[in-house]
Amino acid sequence: MLGKLARQHDPNVLVGFEHADDAGVYKIAPDAALVQTVDFFTPIVDDPYTFGQVAAANSLSDIYAMGATPLTALALVCFPEKGDLEILERILAGGLSKMMEAGCTIIGGHSIRDEELKFGYSVTGKVNPHRVLKNGGAKSGDRLLLTKPLGTGVISTAIKKGVAKQAWIDAAVVSMTTLNKASAEAITTSPFSIHALTDITGFGLIGHLREMLLASENVSTELHASQIPFLDGALECVHAGYIPGGLNANRDFAECVVDYRDKISDDIKTLLFDPQTSGGLLIAVAPDRATELVQALKTAGVSANEIGEVRSEEKPLISVIT
Repeated sequence: MLGKLARQHDPNVLVGFEHADDAGVYKIAPDAALVQTVDFFTPIVDDPYTFGQVAAANSLSDIYAMGATPLTALALVCFPEKGDLEILERILAGGLSKMMEAGCTIIGGHSIRDEELKFGYSVTGKVNPHRVLKNGGAKSGDRLLLTKPLGTGVISTAIKKGVAKQAWIDAAVVSMTTLNKASAEAITTSPFSIHALTDITGFGLIGHLREMLLASENVSTELHASQIPFLDGALECVHAGYIPGGLNANRDFAECVVDYRDKISDDIKTLLFDPQTSGGLLIAVAPDRATELVQALKTAGVSANEIGEVRSEEKPLISVIT
């Protein structure tokens, strides 16, 4: 809808919404730019404190996906008029714990009465204008790295239905409450040839990969299904039919650019479109630096997997092999 509005022209806007990037970037000095993003959603876990942590980690993720450092945050709260305020306090406390871990200061917020609970943050970060990492710029030959397993969407659906095993919940919570801070620091503090960067959230792996490829020039990609990591219980959830509506919407929208060149199981095909909450980073890195970057990420405590490579432009846009 934003694309239908009158276009504003401001030379200080380094990244707007033209290529569906993760955050906006606004230059305020020759060596400084602000990075701004906002995200909030309904609860996806039962525990209020954990929900606050997940919401904070998810909101911070877009700052890290631009190669930036978070500075400040504003809380966004929708809460029932007759709701238990102790629940809200626990949500806010959970969010604060992750903001403190990120070194990001909460300086205010806004709340409204709403029968459906929603929570998240607007986050502002900083970055050198010459070091902004966008979702476009991938080059033929680049290796694609993923820093978190997929499956939070289907597991969250199983949680809502009351059928998720505790081991599944535990694995999903650990993933969703883990900041992408260590990944971003490993990427930005070393001289790796990172050509494109994004995080995997609501549009799933295929949706965000599609955005990366379309924002780049004359490229397509080949994914290796056997190298893509999945959370414990994710395949079982798909097989049992615990499919979120967002997954089906992602598949309806983006599967037209995908070709499965080998025999890929239906469950794995489905998970490629699973909407993630606080998902990992998707990195396009020069082939001669990929192994070194994987090692640097693992040294930082990040589980990084090489899941594919960028190719010269061809149809389909995304090929999936075993």
